[in-house]
Amino acid sequence: MGLTSNNVLWLAVAFAVLLFVGTVWLWPRLARRNWRAVSGRVGLLLGTQLALFMSLGLAANQAFGFYASWADLFGREKDQGVVVNHTALGGSGGPLQVVDTARVRGAGGSPGAGPRTGGQIQKVDIVGRTTHIATPAYVYLPPEYFQPQYRTRTFPAAVVLTGYPGTAEALVDKLHYPATAQNLAKSGRMQPMILVMLRPTVAPPRDTECVDIPGGPKTETFFAKDLPNAVLAHYRVGRKPGSWGIIGDSTGGYCALKLAMHHPGAYAAAAGLSPYYKAPIDPTTGDLFHGDKGLRNRADLWWCLKHLPPPNTSLLVTSSRIGESNYKATLKFIGRVEATKLTRISSIILDSGGHNFNTWRREIPATLQWISGRLSDR
Repeated sequence: MGLTSNNVLWLAVAFAVLLFVGTVWLWPRLARRNWRAVSGRVGLLLGTQLALFMSLGLAANQAFGFYASWADLFGREKDQGVVVNHTALGGSGGPLQVVDTARVRGAGGSPGAGPRTGGQIQKVDIVGRTTHIATPAYVYLPPEYFQPQYRTRTFPAAVVLTGYPGTAEALVDKLHYPATAQNLAKSGRMQPMILVMLRPTVAPPRDTECVDIPGGPKTETFFAKDLPNAVLAHYRVGRKPGSWGIIGDSTGGYCALKLAMHHPGAYAAAAGLSPYYKAPIDPTTGDLFHGDKGLRNRADLWWCLKHLPPPNTSLLVTSSRIGESNYKATLKFIGRVEATKLTRISSIILDSGGHNFNTWRREIPATLQWISGRLSDR
């Protein structure tokens, strides 16, 4: 029986109830002070608590979709996703300041290798010139960025977003974006790219859903204008729209899709890993729209596909047949985008995989190759 099976949950609940009843029933018989009675009491209490925690864990997994299978739970799901196309078709200073540098962990080069061999990760602070939003980020620079033969070359760039609340460090240490990008480029499966990694939560702890909130943070404007301008002011990044892409998981995936659909002149391609397609309203977001119906509609990708001209951009969405709550919505989204005839749509659909890092690690190599193939370095 699968991890997400109702039968497994009910068996765990039944086992916990039986242990509890058994503990109550046997307790008088174990009231003596010899070692066997004491061991029996400890064993019953421990077993009951473990069974209870197991039941709660299975129920939470059912509700939130953390893991899709036993293999997923224990990290044994290793098959990587495959993209399926559904459509034919330098300077310094400025609003970005480098505060720390580190080598790329887990990628090529020895521990003492310099950036020409191993690339570099720079921790930066970014301040939006128009929105005045300030947020930390990590910038991955590939080895080619430092090599003399590429000193006049510009590179394509991809913004990489976490989910909510998320941490930018997780993109480096848990999802391994820099190491994966370096290994793919080294093997010739993608072009060298600059990665700008941060979380969409630019006004913590509030979840702004990449919306320009009336009277609040102009998050969409920050990601569409201020962030690219800050990076362009500091790094050798291509200045044409075709040089920029954006990737995100969960909330970051929704933001990535929305930003490319709203601003195809800024982002030529967007990948949403386990995305949703409409901004939620809950205690973490607060009132995002303040009664502005037009703003609320723009945050609904279904409404955008139906009422706005189709954007000239490329989109990638991912899901799993078992373990992801967005599976049916993702198939519907693919169909809606295909019908536009202009926006390109691709997908990665896994057989199983929950809403978690292990699943996204399986999708990231194919995602990076896909977005690399849609960006230019000029």
